[in-house]
Amino acid sequence: MSPVEMNLEARFEAYVAEDKKIEPKDWMPDAYRKTLIRQISQHAHSEIVGMLPEGNWITRAPSLKRKAILLAKVQDEAGHGLYLYSAAETLGVTRDQMLDDLHTGKAKYSSIFNYPTISWADIGAVGWLVDGAAIMNQVPLCKCSYGPYARAMVRVCKEESFHQRQGFQIMLTMAQGTPEQKALAQDAFNRWWWPSLMMFGPSDADSPHSGQSMKWNIKRFSNDELRQRFVDMTVPQAELLGLTVPDPDLKWNEDRGHYDFGAIDWDEFFNVIKGNGPCNKERLAARVSAHERGAWVREAAKAHAAKQAERRAKSSTHAA
Repeated sequence: MSPVEMNLEARFEAYVAEDKKIEPKDWMPDAYRKTLIRQISQHAHSEIVGMLPEGNWITRAPSLKRKAILLAKVQDEAGHGLYLYSAAETLGVTRDQMLDDLHTGKAKYSSIFNYPTISWADIGAVGWLVDGAAIMNQVPLCKCSYGPYARAMVRVCKEESFHQRQGFQIMLTMAQGTPEQKALAQDAFNRWWWPSLMMFGPSDADSPHSGQSMKWNIKRFSNDELRQRFVDMTVPQAELLGLTVPDPDLKWNEDRGHYDFGAIDWDEFFNVIKGNGPCNKERLAARVSAHERGAWVREAAKAHAAKQAERRAKSSTHAA
């Protein structure tokens, strides 16, 4: 590293340490740029792939009102993906490259979306647990050191809070319904609890990026800190629902002021990350197929933009 680069990096580190925002035209270390591209694109991919487990239930929702609410939620998730792809593009990566990385399996997305939604109660569990975990993860990102990412997250988090409440309301309705409905709610809770805890990523000891990301103020809290906050928040909600947390080791620790909880099956987590989860191949195939079927729309949009540019150029020539 040259003396000039060392000076720039020192100024960058000091700037970030003062809790100031880095903007796209500011100088930044290559490692910072690469870390952001990896994290933001992975976040965007998660929003887009996350449409699939719920989109599957739009036509099967139990009422017209539920269909409309779920449709709006899936549309929100599409919008979140677009915000985040746009934020990543400010770092110099193209959307085509990000999507190609997703479709070829090079880029990752949240492991949670590789699990199936087998009943309507799963839609409630996804909203309550998965979106609840997402909020826990994402609210601190509103203070991320990279300006475009932080600003995108403000709107995303506001909408995610509605999604979480919608999911909780579904679970509450089912938990207070017939014995069969409550059993479905408990079954969904049993299946989504542990994958939701895995959403926060590997334990701090096994997380290769957390330390540097926290130093750069990309992340504000470690994986284990956020996971603990989620457990502490969610257990009282489960008690209100009258559902049993599927963890025999769960107990309140008076000395710590937190819940102790059982060991996470990290073998399952890393197996899903490697592409061997229940729905990995199905999810990726669906995204690739949708991209290919939408090629004509992208081509038409480009042709329209080119025609508009041509018309503007002719108008300018005539005006001159």
